Amino acid sequence: MGKIIQMFFLLFMLSCNNQHTQNILPAYTADVLQSVIADTTGYYKNEILQQQLKIINRALQLPIPIILCQDTLNSNQLLAQSIAIQNVAFVQQCKNVQTNLPYRCEIFGVYPARESDMAAIKVAYLLDKCYRIELYNYALNNTTVALVDISNSKVLSIDNNQQTQPDIPAYLKKLAIKIAIESVQLQKAYGLKPTEKDALMASTKTALNRSHCERSRHLCVAPTFVKGDKALWAIVDLSDFKLVGLRWTNTGITGPIAPITERTLQDDKITACFCEKETSLQKDDWKMNYMLTSSDGLRVSAVTYKNQPILQSAKLVDWHVSYSGTDGFGYSDAIGCPYFSQAAVVAIDAPMIAALKDETNNVVGFVLEQTFKSEGWPAPCNYNYQQRYEFYNDGRFRIAAASIGRGCGSDGTYRPVFRIAFANPQNNFAEWDGANWQYWQKEKWQLQQTNTAYTTQGYQYNIGNKNNGFYIMPGNGQFKDGGRGDNAYVYVTQQKTVPNEGEADLVTIGPCCNIDYKQGPEKFIEPTPDNIENKQLVVWYVAQLKNDNTKGKEYCWADAILQNGMYSTLIYPCFCGPMFVPHH
Repeated sequence: MGKIIQMFFLLFMLSCNNQHTQNILPAYTADVLQSVIADTTGYYKNEILQQQLKIINRALQLPIPIILCQDTLNSNQLLAQSIAIQNVAFVQQCKNVQTNLPYRCEIFGVYPARESDMAAIKVAYLLDKCYRIELYNYALNNTTVALVDISNSKVLSIDNNQQTQPDIPAYLKKLAIKIAIESVQLQKAYGLKPTEKDALMASTKTALNRSHCERSRHLCVAPTFVKGDKALWAIVDLSDFKLVGLRWTNTGITGPIAPITERTLQDDKITACFCEKETSLQKDDWKMNYMLTSSDGLRVSAVTYKNQPILQSAKLVDWHVSYSGTDGFGYSDAIGCPYFSQAAVVAIDAPMIAALKDETNNVVGFVLEQTFKSEGWPAPCNYNYQQRYEFYNDGRFRIAAASIGRGCGSDGTYRPVFRIAFANPQNNFAEWDGANWQYWQKEKWQLQQTNTAYTTQGYQYNIGNKNNGFYIMPGNGQFKDGGRGDNAYVYVTQQKTVPNEGEADLVTIGPCCNIDYKQGPEKFIEPTPDNIENKQLVVWYVAQLKNDNTKGKEYCWADAILQNGMYSTLIYPCFCGPMFVPHH
């Protein structure tokens, strides 16, 4: 009885003294966590979970209350981790500043640094001696990222990312699958006990409205099990180590899929040539660097046209995929490299450079394109994304992407999050109101709607200064690539390096299933928008694409059908993305 009174007194004190009470209560003590896990499903009896409780409890008693990375690390990774946790700034959010009580914090990953990680680093370094350490605070739902140079035993940078979640480590993926398949509720719904090999998308972050995943921003993933023309989502809360919901989606009927082949050699080549270093490209009047990032897709940087700086960088940060406007569940996908990356969907081949032709087959520029694909595609709960940069001889450029299905349902909405950082240090941003350009003074967002005003050329925005700049033409189905309109959110922020707001690789910045403007970039605007007059600017572009498997209306979809006695794949891509047209 005394323990119960003591626990409630602790909770009462925390509710009075801490503004994050709803988030942190389940994360303070192993006793509280244990009571949460001891539910009717019997997870509490699982020896693996018992071990996790012991690890958490031990960490909460330490002077630096951090669970060290539980995946296998080599000696350099262990050294990098040690250097990071000895840095005061890296660990300062691991305790509540008012009560000095510990938050539940864990190192999720220690990865070799990439060039894209080092974008904001101004001091000399050896890349092969640098590592990226990701620390997750379960209580506050925050991620802290440190870049460490082990050759100098030095922390090069620290970024604190509010309301974000890093990619989960391999052991948590296995634990989530274990929780799912051992659930009596799942076994009853599925009709039998699935195996670990049956689980798809187990490491991809998800949400579920009216659960702790949504209300308290818990860390949740969704191992998914396909059965016939349906997929069963097992939504697992890794903050509380329990199943919080089951949801079915319709996936449609498809033909048999060819067995997965060994891709190790191809992955090795992609990683060595395009993930570990930048590639320089000079074609026509354009120059740039490009590389595959760990989770931000294909990134271009230092883009110039006729030797004039155009873009500092551009990349695709997230794919948010929602399968229900009411239940609010889906995936927050990342795309990136095959190795040293927890991207849900990875690059399957090298970036492709090809001629860009007009309707009369004349070459008008070139395209840089990358495909990211699940190995089981086009089977249900497998994804295929294309990222595409188009560079025109006349100075125009377009930044585009597409989902090619098939996904985990026939009622999904895809929201790719583009980040486009301009090189000019003094730009202004304006919106067309139907008669004039209205300049924005502060950071802001806007939604493209049916009543949006455009110039006669189809421009909605204008970025630049009196010397040069670009008109911005959003997707309205005019690009002849199958796109039907973007319905895009556009955010404009001031480019900053301290704190880093996305120039280096980002963790997942937004939840999968918000249907409003809260897609992630608003974090860099709220609560106090900065001035953007005559500043270096970043444009964030989030299209909203509704998939469809209706016969004759397919969109964001793929199907395996029987033709001439063989199965072949039909694709119905939903391309999106803005065109940038120079002022001259």
